[in-house]
Amino acid sequence: MSVLYLLVPIALLLAGAGVAAFFWSVRSGQFDDVETPAIRVLVDEERPRSSDESPRP
Repeated sequence: MSVLYLLVPIALLLAGAGVAAFFWSVRSGQFDDVETPAIRVLVDEERPRSSDESPRP
């Protein structure tokens, strides 16, 4: 039972640190755009054509 006097405050401190880290990351803009980076990996960018390349049929 006496171990609870140690574990409960430690658990509360860890939970508080997690909440503080979450609010810090929200304020710093980490969650502004969560979809675009995942989609950007899947989309191929077209290379700009040089003037000597002819279009392929």
